[in-house]
Amino acid sequence: MAVNSREELNAGVFENETIDIAHYLGIIKRYAFRIISLAIAFTILVALLVMRMTPMYTSTTTILVEADKANVVSIEEVYGLDTKRKDYMQTQFEILQSRQIAERTVESLSLWNNEEFMPAKEEPGIADQLKASLLKALPFLPQEEPKELTEEQILAAKKRKATSLLMRALSVEMVDNTQVMRITVTTESPQLSAELANAVTDVYIENYLQAKLDMTAKATSFLTESLEGLKQKLDVAERNLAKFYEENQVVNIDGVVGLASEELEQLSKQLLDAQTALKLNAVIYKQTRNDVSLNDIARLPEVLNHPTIRDVRRDEAKAMTRVSELSNVYGPKHPRMIAANAELSSIRETLSGQIRDLIRSITTQYEVSEDRVAQLEREVSRAKAEFRDLSALDNQRKALQREVDINQQLYNSFFTRLKETDELGGFESANARVLDEALPNYVPSKPNKKLLIGAAFVFSVGFGVFLAIAMETLNSGIRSVEDVERKLGQRMLGLIPWLPHKKKTDLPVRSFFDGKKHQFAESVRTLRTSLSLLNLDKEQQAIMVTSSVPKEGKTTVSINLAFALGQLDKTILIDADLRRPSVGKQFNIPNYQPGVANLILKSHTLDECLVRDEESNIDILSAGTIPSNPQELLSDKGFNELIELLKTQYKYVVIDTAPTQAVSDSMLIANSCDSVIYVVRADSTSEKLINNGLSRFLQVGHRLDGVVLNQVDLRKSGAAQRYAGFYDQYGYTSHKSS
Repeated sequence: MAVNSREELNAGVFENETIDIAHYLGIIKRYAFRIISLAIAFTILVALLVMRMTPMYTSTTTILVEADKANVVSIEEVYGLDTKRKDYMQTQFEILQSRQIAERTVESLSLWNNEEFMPAKEEPGIADQLKASLLKALPFLPQEEPKELTEEQILAAKKRKATSLLMRALSVEMVDNTQVMRITVTTESPQLSAELANAVTDVYIENYLQAKLDMTAKATSFLTESLEGLKQKLDVAERNLAKFYEENQVVNIDGVVGLASEELEQLSKQLLDAQTALKLNAVIYKQTRNDVSLNDIARLPEVLNHPTIRDVRRDEAKAMTRVSELSNVYGPKHPRMIAANAELSSIRETLSGQIRDLIRSITTQYEVSEDRVAQLEREVSRAKAEFRDLSALDNQRKALQREVDINQQLYNSFFTRLKETDELGGFESANARVLDEALPNYVPSKPNKKLLIGAAFVFSVGFGVFLAIAMETLNSGIRSVEDVERKLGQRMLGLIPWLPHKKKTDLPVRSFFDGKKHQFAESVRTLRTSLSLLNLDKEQQAIMVTSSVPKEGKTTVSINLAFALGQLDKTILIDADLRRPSVGKQFNIPNYQPGVANLILKSHTLDECLVRDEESNIDILSAGTIPSNPQELLSDKGFNELIELLKTQYKYVVIDTAPTQAVSDSMLIANSCDSVIYVVRADSTSEKLINNGLSRFLQVGHRLDGVVLNQVDLRKSGAAQRYAGFYDQYGYTSHKSS
């Protein structure tokens, strides 16, 4: 049984917690009155503050920014504006909110003199007053000497302040995926808001047009100055070109360069042909200089392929063929054979003569070719030099001409741009136009009093709920059946309500029998019933009552439980708190009356120690003579024998013991008892302290019957629902009020 109880406690303590909606709803219900009171008070305070706030009125002007306006002439570069860029609308948005627009609006309307927009005199703020008081109270601090300002400085300060006020009152909004912007101004006057919104729009458009005029003037000035410089450069370039033609006496240098190029090309071709012929004759020429035989020279490819030699050799081949054919028919002395041989010999002599003539001709041609090549090389070198000179002159001429052309183009371009700028100087095209002018709006835009008051109420309710849950969470005490089961892991046996009585005094000992306190008596009877149902199988019971710390009302519970059990059967109340006994004091028993300590020490008999309470029909056994070693005395077997003896004579033995966290006496007494009741004072003892006390019983393997929640204030909201079944909710009791 002890092991199972320990497991149940551990499961209850260490079980994973989940969000219990009903638990939090119960908290909100208990604190509902205080939450609503807080919400009402806070809402009333906010309502008073809101009612004192100055109403503000808002007016809006809607404009269309022309991001793709028609250009009369293409000179966007003059103004430095690219209306097709993606950031153009963002740029105009920032310009509308710029200080420059605000300053020009202030200037146009003289807002520093408008008392409706900027009051002439303002009382110093709280911070200024505190600063002045501090400087006055502490004279040793650096003092600021008052400065005298000139009228110009005062006017400039007013303008700066008016500009800052306008910038705070002004807001600009871009409509998504459009070129539309909304200019909104909020002030204390509907007419002033509309006037300022329209004025800002007008100043913005005028500012753009003025910027265009300024840029046109600057562009005209720049182009005029640049044009004069370009004119001078063009004149210089033209003079340099004319001087070049005059010094070099050239009219059409392009034609001269062309003729020189053609001449050089022809000479180069002739030189190439002469060099080729020279290479062909050089082979035979070198062979004739090396004493080579005529036959060897005749076998040279250059000789064999010579046209003259080729024809003679062809005749030689025919003659040889004829001789060969005739030799097959005639003999060597035949006239025809002799004629054929004579013809062959003649041809061969002619071939030899032709070869020798060719050799002499080639030698002559070689010498002529050498001279020709040398002459052509000199002519080519001369032509190249002339071509280079002409090319240099042509390049110089081109450079001078290019400079003239560039300066002429620049001059023409700037001259054209200047004319365009002059023409555009009188043309004004705005980049925005008004779609809807601002009109006075006589309905305040802020403060939204209903919204603020409603938000204050909702916020205060939420804050009140938060405080209630926080207080409940931070409260480590035990106050309900759910706390007993969830935090302590124990069953709740009963609830003892708190009864009004004087502070620092004990509850009247016989409150159980007071008919006017029927709720208190009924709660004790409920505890008696719960305890009886848990111990139906036991004929006699030794019931121990303890608590975590003193002042939790365990003695009161012990006495009244004994009164309730005494109505059922024979009952005895024992004061086992041998350190600070209090049962005897409650019944006005004298200190010299022997009791528990005397019975354990066997210095007195039981009859000598018993005190009979005739009104409640129970017997009382006080602590007796307080010993110096109470723990050793309670651990003696004599105490256990005493309890066993009393159980033979009484149906119920109620034992009041010392608190568990103060001393360990209750651990010893529990071994002699059948039931253990743990008293917890509501909203007082911390959860941790109670669990420490409960765990001590589980460590020694003793079962606890349950917890009694004592001194519960039933006047708190929701008590009936939280403690239903543990006290007389409807006044249905056996006692009737007189």
